[in-house]
Amino acid sequence: MTAAGLPPIRRVVTGHDGDGRAIIRSDDTAATHDVPAGGARFLQIWATKTVPADANDPIDGRELATGHTISSGSVIRIVDILPGTVSPMHRTSSVDYGLVLSGEIELELDGGSVTTLRQGDVAVQRGTMHLWRNSSDTPCRMAFILIEAAPYVHDGQPLPEIHF
Repeated sequence: MTAAGLPPIRRVVTGHDGDGRAIIRSDDTAATHDVPAGGARFLQIWATKTVPADANDPIDGRELATGHTISSGSVIRIVDILPGTVSPMHRTSSVDYGLVLSGEIELELDGGSVTTLRQGDVAVQRGTMHLWRNSSDTPCRMAFILIEAAPYVHDGQPLPEIHF
């Protein structure tokens, strides 16, 4: 179990052998790691430098440096959001798919709406100001897939990214 009380993540990566046949390139397990702001734990599973991605790139996508997103690319990470945690309000220039793997989480938008997501639910974030709140007494594990997108344009002006 990880510090969040959730099991480590198994990652299976495919590739090709010298004859062009499919193989398992790696099969590993890793735990999520504390983030500097506290209250959550991240594990980057994979990232790509471009979209569309280059399936011939030999770099292990876990090793690519990313911020909240990656310019011109994509990221998938697992995030364990600890009980009682509230993220800062933030916005990225990306389309984000947030899949609740276990637990529950509240998605709050800057307009004030709050929606509770539970195991099996998926949020599609499209460059909006939002925060995540775990009001429960158990960790919430989510998978986030982030794909760079042009910023949302309002009244002719692109809305800026706001990071925490």
